[in-house]
Amino acid sequence: MRGTIAALTTALVLATFASANAAADPTAVQSQQPVSCDQRHPMNDAWWTGPMLANTPATAPRGHSLIETYVYDVTAQGAYTSTGKREPAPHANGYGTLTYLIYGLSDKTGIGLLPTAGYNTATAEPSSNGPGMGDLTMLLQRRLTTFHACRSIPIVSVAVEQTLPTGHYDNLSRPTNAYGAGAWTTEPELLSQMYFWLPNRRIVRTRLDLSDAFSRAVNVHDASVYGTSSGFRGTAHPGSSFALDNSWEYSLTRSWVLATDITYRNTGNTRVIGSYVQGPSSMTLNSGWSDAWGLAPAVEYSWKPWLGILLGVRVFPAGHNTSNSITPAFAINIVH
Repeated sequence: MRGTIAALTTALVLATFASANAAADPTAVQSQQPVSCDQRHPMNDAWWTGPMLANTPATAPRGHSLIETYVYDVTAQGAYTSTGKREPAPHANGYGTLTYLIYGLSDKTGIGLLPTAGYNTATAEPSSNGPGMGDLTMLLQRRLTTFHACRSIPIVSVAVEQTLPTGHYDNLSRPTNAYGAGAWTTEPELLSQMYFWLPNRRIVRTRLDLSDAFSRAVNVHDASVYGTSSGFRGTAHPGSSFALDNSWEYSLTRSWVLATDITYRNTGNTRVIGSYVQGPSSMTLNSGWSDAWGLAPAVEYSWKPWLGILLGVRVFPAGHNTSNSITPAFAINIVH
């Protein structure tokens, strides 16, 4: 009996000692516990500023905001008239800024303003009289789903952008003074975003955005962005514009990200109807439909999860009724 008691006592002491050692060694405890999916797929392994073109379906948390400012130079070679014929390849530069000012009304709903400004130069025309404000866009966005690392459900949002015709578009003393389209434009959008973890543990983020813009008729006087000249009186009826954007971002490290956008835009015929004061009683100009494919590679760098920059270039080869253009851009992204 004494031997049995001694054996049980020894076994109890050894079990207690082993348990104490396990508690003192966190790795031993963790090895016995199942690792959650979120632990296997940590989201903070990459800091993003976003690609150059594709809008995010994510919404800022309630009371938080996002400010992202782009500075760019649209360098175009060649142009098209209202009849769709190429002019003798003038060279033009459109220097501009675009700022996203987004505020989280709730965790799922965001509102925003997108002000623009620019300055234009051209080899065949005098430059702009000075910098000018472009059209102003208002944004309303609603997030429908939330991403979880272990579920194959992307973030999905619906949004609508309403553009106000605040930029100068007609009564132009020179063509380079144009900064807007003069149209009230409504653009519904479907936005999505997904994450993937590669075997090397780096993260790939991809977006797919679809949108279609519809514009109201525009009153046009004199020289305008619609190809009219001094003495013209009439209206322009801009065609709808469908856009698709697919972006990919690869996190080289937590701070460095390689990104690219593949984008496509198809724009319907724009019809201008009116007459010149000392001309025919009525005339009609048709731009014809146009389309263009584009590519926008970029590099992102973030010092903090809330502060980063982007350097990229958008390239549009000449398409149907569109000229080729190259647009280098720099952006700074701040989340508060």
